Amino acid sequence: MTTPHRTMTTPHHPPIRVLLADDQAMIRGGLRLILEDQDDIVVVGEAADGPEAVELARRLRPDVCLVDIRMPGLDGIDVTRTLAGPGVPEPLRVVVVTTFDLDEYVHGALQAGAVGFVLKGAAPALLIEAVRAAHAGDALISPSLTLRLLRGLTPVPAAAPPGRPLSARETEVVRAIARGRTNQEIADDLFITLSTVKSHLTAVQQKLGARNRVEIAAWAWQHQLVAGP
Repeated sequence: MTTPHRTMTTPHHPPIRVLLADDQAMIRGGLRLILEDQDDIVVVGEAADGPEAVELARRLRPDVCLVDIRMPGLDGIDVTRTLAGPGVPEPLRVVVVTTFDLDEYVHGALQAGAVGFVLKGAAPALLIEAVRAAHAGDALISPSLTLRLLRGLTPVPAAAPPGRPLSARETEVVRAIARGRTNQEIADDLFITLSTVKSHLTAVQQKLGARNRVEIAAWAWQHQLVAGP
């Protein structure tokens, strides 16, 4: 298993504050260990059920909430809708972390306002990147769900090509995103730095009018930049 890259914090960059919501104490403990091994992430609270997750989230106002799907009281989708759904004033950023990859859960979570959906069996690096992406206002979905997700969702970007064409390297980055690659994997595959990947992503989003990597991937599949499944 690849060791996640650590990011050092500075006085100008306080750590990302995370709330964990899962009815299994062992899972919460494991997630805490993974996250707090990073210098830029701190867990500020844990909830064992849906109502407690909502109460703690509203009181602590964490930067990112990691929420399980199946919990007593309120399930993860209801928690997400309560904290981040349409019409919620000052919505929080919610990433759903679950064992279950059923399509109804994926669509339900994203429609309820989640900015990420990660399977518990994913590598720790993906969970960490999902937290950082959510904090940055981006979205990240487990690569194993990407193709299924794109088949079922109506992409937001327009079907027309961008006014400014993508460069060859930007096109490579877009193809990688459409295949569900993380930023670190893209950097390793293309032999470029992580900051360069992020710069390319910013340029691609501006050219495509996409809000996040899910919409970039949708545009790529619309325009056949990637081969079939």
